[in-house]
Amino acid sequence: MELSILKDIVIIFALSTVVNLVFTRFKIPTVVGYLLTGVIAGPHLLSLVSETHKIELIAEIGVVLLLFTIGMEFSLQHLLKIRKRAFLGGFLQVSVTAGVFLIVSRLFGMSWQEGIFIGFLASLSSSAIVLKMLQERSELTSNYGRTVLGILIFQDLLLAPLLLFTNLLADNSLDLQKEFLTLTFKVIIIIGLVYAGNRWLLPKLLHLIALTKNQELFMMSIFLICFAIALLTSKFGMSLAFGAFLAGLMISESEYSYNAFGNFQPIKDVFASFFFVSIGMLLDMTFVIDNYLIIILSVILLLVAKTIIAGSTGFILGHTLQGTVLIGLALSQVGEFSFVLAKIGFNNSIISDYYYHLFLAVAVITMAITPFLFYLSKPLVNTLLKLQLPRVVVEGLFPLKETDIPDFKNHLVIIGKDASAIKLSVMAKLNNLQHISIIFDPAIAREKMNNGDKVVYGDAVNEPILRKAHVDSADIVVISVGSLIPSMAIIDKIKRINKNAYVLARGTLIQNVELLYKAGADQVIPEKLEIAIDLLNRILIKRLVPQKQVNRILTHIRNTSLGEFSHKDIVNRPSVLDEFPNISISAVTVEKGSQAENKSLLDINLRKETGVTLLVIRRGTDIIEHPVPETTFHAGDITYLLGNPEQINYASELLLRKNQ
Repeated sequence: MELSILKDIVIIFALSTVVNLVFTRFKIPTVVGYLLTGVIAGPHLLSLVSETHKIELIAEIGVVLLLFTIGMEFSLQHLLKIRKRAFLGGFLQVSVTAGVFLIVSRLFGMSWQEGIFIGFLASLSSSAIVLKMLQERSELTSNYGRTVLGILIFQDLLLAPLLLFTNLLADNSLDLQKEFLTLTFKVIIIIGLVYAGNRWLLPKLLHLIALTKNQELFMMSIFLICFAIALLTSKFGMSLAFGAFLAGLMISESEYSYNAFGNFQPIKDVFASFFFVSIGMLLDMTFVIDNYLIIILSVILLLVAKTIIAGSTGFILGHTLQGTVLIGLALSQVGEFSFVLAKIGFNNSIISDYYYHLFLAVAVITMAITPFLFYLSKPLVNTLLKLQLPRVVVEGLFPLKETDIPDFKNHLVIIGKDASAIKLSVMAKLNNLQHISIIFDPAIAREKMNNGDKVVYGDAVNEPILRKAHVDSADIVVISVGSLIPSMAIIDKIKRINKNAYVLARGTLIQNVELLYKAGADQVIPEKLEIAIDLLNRILIKRLVPQKQVNRILTHIRNTSLGEFSHKDIVNRPSVLDEFPNISISAVTVEKGSQAENKSLLDINLRKETGVTLLVIRRGTDIIEHPVPETTFHAGDITYLLGNPEQINYASELLLRKNQ
């Protein structure tokens, strides 16, 4: 039995583990570690890996799985929202970049044929690295993230036409019009098949498979969809990765997408690491040492030019200075599909051996630098903001917010499919408590969805499932899962995502209670107690509902059926202030021209003059939680004041009344 490929895999795993162990201590991204592993193990340095071709095949699977998970995370609805950014932004970025590098190539004495080809290579960016960084930073669905993704999708769509033009550069006898019409026809067929599958086939098929409650069968069907669509697109002249992205989009519309996503994550990460290792193997260190000066200059030229071009594209699309800088830096490297084009161009003598190896060196180095550019973005933006740039540059042509406001905040998350979890969900709904349920049972999940409940289907052990339920912004999480080990794993992941979340867990056995506390639970309730009622009691107390009202609600639940529950007991954002009827919190906006505008707390002596306590100031999207005496009021500030009605009126006069 041939074990050379197994030996190569062991070498790659061992070397990448050692390299990334060192890099992690210095907070260097793992992507760079994988690239360095490839350089060390590759044929141009230590030649530790013998089956490089087979490693490249594994790497291709890694890219397929990476783009598949991106598609599942992004969804078809998001794609439709960014179609303008994808086509307009993508066209501007690709065409201008290709044009600039054509001119630069001609200035360096290269032929028109070589110049056009270099423009092709430079115009593409790395979907694998950029999207991995966006995923890790949870910025894939931010406005700048959507624009970056849109441009990358446009680039992927261009791969087939670029391959066609590359072949044309190598062979002028090709019928360009015929080839282009054939390609267009193939694209229309693929879009039609994907739409039909997404509309009529996949939702029913996945629900049918999920009802079997056979996780192995479910995952096998997901793998089948991923690779079948990828294979289909490759047969039509497009990349496997683009097909996998389409497959992910198809599944994203299903309620089962996040369960599939969570199970795919570790598999995807392992295979994707081979892609980055395979890229590192392409770097010829002898060539780099002999030509280090021209390589450094080429890297600087490429990064600066692509950053300016991509950033300008973002500005034209309406992004702020922050979004413009982020888009520019994110798209500044060379893409993985450029390696495919470069290989074809080299084999067909479109570019010389020297320029081919120069391209490989520049491409690998720019990929390795990319993670550091992401970290550089915020300091760079802060530096630029100090330059007193024109307002239109800072705020954009038609400003877009660069981050999304979460759909849920300070809400309740209920994990479990047993009677206690379901009853608690019903009670929370009746009491108007904002909540999301995580249910790993397709029938129960669909039934609650049909009733209008917010439900995430999947295994809460998977981090993406927890993030889909916005655990990162939840204030209370209830775990009603029968098994000890999954409960402990869920608690650990919740605390990693949101250390401030208050976690209540159900313990099936008394001896398990201590283990759940050690795992990080804030409170553990033994199963024999009145679980649903006790959980609700603790939630209401945590929300500072007056004890009299809590007792009244729980007594009513005990004495009546849920169906007869009175709406008079509904609690909507209850407050401890209910115990002090003469004290309230009021929001007052500082008016332009008022006595308080541009003055500090100390200047107007707010507490001494009016008796109110200033709790918080909201300024745009910023929150000033603990105002100090030197805090200055600006027009439009929303102040939150604590006091009795008379005190609030005095303070309002000060904040609203204009100077005479």
